Amino acid sequence: MLLDYLNKAMEKAMYEKLEDGTYSGEIPVCPGTVAFGANLTECQKNLLSALEDWLLNGIRHGDELPVIDGIDLNKKILEISD
Repeated sequence: MLLDYLNKAMEKAMYEKLEDGTYSGEIPVCPGTVAFGANLTECQKNLLSALEDWLLNGIRHGDELPVIDGIDLNKKILEISD
């Protein structure tokens, strides 16, 4: 499930070629996931690493994570009524 989440999030990545020929990338649905690279492949690799760190940090701290393509990694609290 985590790999599916990472793959779906990476599909939403946006890249930009910078003036110096390097690349920047971000995943807007996952705020704060930004990376840079000398070329597009390196930027994608760095962005995946940033996304992995972002996701593990979010899970560790109990942050509300965005639901991506129906994949919901947020904890569910069940209320049991009498």
